[in-house]
Amino acid sequence: MQVPVTILNANTKREQGRKAQMGNIAAAKAVADIIRTTLGPRSMLKMLLDPNGSIVLTNDGHAILREIDVTHPAAKSMIQLSRTQDEEVGDGTTSVIILAGELLQAAEPLLERNLHPTVIVRGYTRALEDALSVARGMSFPIDTADRGAMLNVVQSCIGTKYTSRFGTLMAELALDAVQIVAQDLGGGSTEVDVKNYAKVEKIPGGTIEECKVLRGVMFNKDVVVPGRMRRRIPNPRILLLDCPLEYKKAESQTNVEITREEDWAALLKAEEEWIATTCATIAAHKPDLVVTEKGLSDLAAHFLTKAGISAIRRLRKTDNNRIARAAGATIVHRPEEIKESDIGTGAGLFEVVKIGDEFFSFIVDCESPKACSIVLRGASKDVLNEVERNLHDAMGVARNITLSPHLVPGGGAVEMAVSRALAERSTLVTSVEAWPYRAAGAAMEVIPRTLAQNCGANVIRTLTKLRAKHAEEAAAAEGVAGCSYGINGETGEITDMRALGVWEPLAVKEQTIKTAVESATMLLRIDDIVSGMSRKGAPGGGGGGGGAVDDAEPDPEALLPE
Repeated sequence: MQVPVTILNANTKREQGRKAQMGNIAAAKAVADIIRTTLGPRSMLKMLLDPNGSIVLTNDGHAILREIDVTHPAAKSMIQLSRTQDEEVGDGTTSVIILAGELLQAAEPLLERNLHPTVIVRGYTRALEDALSVARGMSFPIDTADRGAMLNVVQSCIGTKYTSRFGTLMAELALDAVQIVAQDLGGGSTEVDVKNYAKVEKIPGGTIEECKVLRGVMFNKDVVVPGRMRRRIPNPRILLLDCPLEYKKAESQTNVEITREEDWAALLKAEEEWIATTCATIAAHKPDLVVTEKGLSDLAAHFLTKAGISAIRRLRKTDNNRIARAAGATIVHRPEEIKESDIGTGAGLFEVVKIGDEFFSFIVDCESPKACSIVLRGASKDVLNEVERNLHDAMGVARNITLSPHLVPGGGAVEMAVSRALAERSTLVTSVEAWPYRAAGAAMEVIPRTLAQNCGANVIRTLTKLRAKHAEEAAAAEGVAGCSYGINGETGEITDMRALGVWEPLAVKEQTIKTAVESATMLLRIDDIVSGMSRKGAPGGGGGGGGAVDDAEPDPEALLPE
C-alpha cells in the first residue's frame, strides 16, 4: 500500500473544487448585499464607524467598501472592483459590484448541474461582446459645447447623491472644473487630468451655496514676512522655484577649524554675500511674487522685502505645478538659470485672505488657466467629506463626456434592453454555452430590479411591465435595439428616459459591464484556495508546523455576514 505524501504544512487549510467556488460566490453575494440598498435616487445611507471613532455617512459604493475590513480573498477581489471603477471612470461603483454579484449568483445553479466553469466563462464572454454591441447601438452623441445638455447629464448621474438637494450646484462646479482643466493636445485628443490639476479645498464654516470654482489656485499659506510684504498684488509677475533660498549646507558632515575671529566674520560675510547675490539675481527679473518649494532664510526674506517682492516658502510640489499651469510660469531649478519666459504673467490677482483662523493665498483671475481650485464650504467636516465624494463622481462624469461624448438612457433601460437582446439571441447559440449566455442576460435585470426595490415599488409587477414594454418596442422597431424605457427611481413607475432626461455616459456603462463580467469570470475560474501560510518571522517557518502557524486561523466562510 502506498503511503500518502504530505506536501503542504499540517496546519495549512485548503479548499478545492466545488467548495471553493461556492465559497467565492457566497462572498461576492455578501459584498453585493452590503451596498445593494445604496443604488438609485431613493437609496439608503450607510453609517460606518472606523477604529478611531470617527463616523462616515455616505451612499457612495466605493467609499463604503473602502472603509469595510474583509478577510475573504474573493470579497477583497470584489472590493478592488469598485476601486478600479472609481479610478477609471469615477462613477458606477455600486452598479459594478451588484452586477458582478448577480452574475456569480446566476452561475451557481449551472455549477450544480455539473457545467464546467470554463464553459460558463465562455458563455459569459460571448454575452459580454453582445451586451457591449447593444449598449453602443443605443448610444447617441452629445455636443460638449451645449452647457445645458452637459449640466443635465451630470445632474442625472449625481441625482442619487446627498448633494442633489442643492439643485445643480455640484454639476456646475464639476463642469466648470473639467472645462478649465481640459487641454487640447492636437490630433483630436484631449487631456483632462482632474486628479492633479483640480484641487478640492475643504474649509469648514459658511454654507454649501458658497462653494465655487476659482479661475486659478488657492493654498493654505501666508507670505513669509506678513507685516512688510504685500498681501495683495494686481497682475503679479510670478517666479516659481524648487531650490532653497538659504545658504547651502555641505552634503557631508563638515568641520571648520577657525583660529582667528576675522575668519569667522569672513565666513559669515561669505554666506551673507551669497544670499545677497542670489536675491539680486532674482530681483533683476522684477518678479512681484516668489514661490519656492524649499526653505527661505530670514536674511533672504529681508533682501526680497527691500526689493518689494513678496515670498512664499515650503509649498507642496503639486500646488507649485498647479500655479505653473494656471499662471503660465515655468518652475526654475537654480536662480542663475532664470529667463524672462519663466516668469508667469497670466494671473490677474494675488491676494492673501484670512478665512476662520487661517490664512489662504489666492492666485486668481487667470487669463487661460489649465488648473483650478474648488473651494467647498459646509457646516461640518462630515458634510464636507460627503460633498467632496459627490463632487469627485460628478467630475468623473463630466470628464468622461468630454473625452467620449456619447450617452445612453439611464434608469436601467440599457440593462433591460441588453437582457432582452441576450434572451433573444440565446436561441441562436447551439452549444451548451446557451445556458450561461441566457443566465448573463437574466443577471442584467438586477439593476432595474434593485431600483424598483429601493423606491418601494411592487418589484414583480414593475419588472413584468418593463419587460413587456421592451418586447413591444422591439417588435415595433423590427428588432432594432433602442427602447429607452426604464424605471423612474423617484416614483418606481416605468418612464421613457428620453422624456425624463435621465442619461449616463456610454463610457461608464461599458466599463461597468466589462468590469463586472470579467471579475465574475475570474472568480469562477478559481478551484483551489490555500490559506494558513506561516507568518513572517515565526519560529520554524519551514516544515512540520509546531508554532509556525497560528492554530486559530480564521475560516473564510465563518467571516461572512449571516
